[in-house]
Amino acid sequence: MTSTMNVKIPADRIAAPSPWRAFGRMVGTLWSNGKARLGLCILAFFVIVAVFAPLIAPYGPKDNGFERNADASAAHWLGTTAAGEDVLSQLIFGSQISLLVGFAAGILSTIVAVLIGLSWGYMRGFPGEVVGFIVNLFLVIPGLPLMIVIAAYLQNGGILMIIAVIVVTGWAWGARVLRSQTQSLRGNDFVTSAQFSGDSRARIVFREILPNMTSIIAGTLFGAATAAILAEAGLEFLGLGDSSIVSWGTMLYWAQNSNSLLTGQWLLLFAPGLCIALLALSLTLINFGVDGISNPRLREGKGR
Repeated sequence: MTSTMNVKIPADRIAAPSPWRAFGRMVGTLWSNGKARLGLCILAFFVIVAVFAPLIAPYGPKDNGFERNADASAAHWLGTTAAGEDVLSQLIFGSQISLLVGFAAGILSTIVAVLIGLSWGYMRGFPGEVVGFIVNLFLVIPGLPLMIVIAAYLQNGGILMIIAVIVVTGWAWGARVLRSQTQSLRGNDFVTSAQFSGDSRARIVFREILPNMTSIIAGTLFGAATAAILAEAGLEFLGLGDSSIVSWGTMLYWAQNSNSLLTGQWLLLFAPGLCIALLALSLTLINFGVDGISNPRLREGKGR
């Protein structure tokens, strides 16, 4: 009997793999998935454009000394805006704001979801019911109207305001998913072993259970980043953000205000809209690879 217990006690070491080794396996699985590989390539393109925007863009994003409402030409590949600004330059610099807001809000909302979801999944009794009521309240309230109301109340707060609004309205769904997974892992042998060893609840949750949900957390992150990018563009398009900055959402906002479709400058709407769609598509494709990590049956060329 003693030898059996000696074998089971160190199981917590097996349950908590090296973070770098787990990350390497995750990247390898993502790259082996064709859809995820395409998504990674598209995302890498936008990241490179955003990082090297000052070197790639032919003009400054707010240079307005050009002809107004000019059509596409050799000097201005996508034409100019009603204020005399180069559309291509704004498109390149706009990637910085969209990526910043998307990943900052996605990471923050994922952190909130992890903290609440794992704690909620391990709780029992009245505290868990209180957390469940709060999470269900955020899930029941429609996200977009709540986001519009908060953004309108905190208008002119800049990028930080938009990130805060997206985080406040976007963590609940991820918390519920992580809570369900935590409950399924709570009864496993390595958790029971840690409990008998006298480990605290915080250590059990974040050292024993958390490493086994890496793929689900990654999927939550990419999903939250996708929603954040679309939400930022939507709020800017509605004029609830900071219209003085250059982002794909503000490009759509000013294009609508200048009636670009009536003047025949459909590129002012099409170009930023296409970039938003491609960036969201890249994150969605990467999620297919994340699904392959969490469910091996979904990996391409395997499970059949």
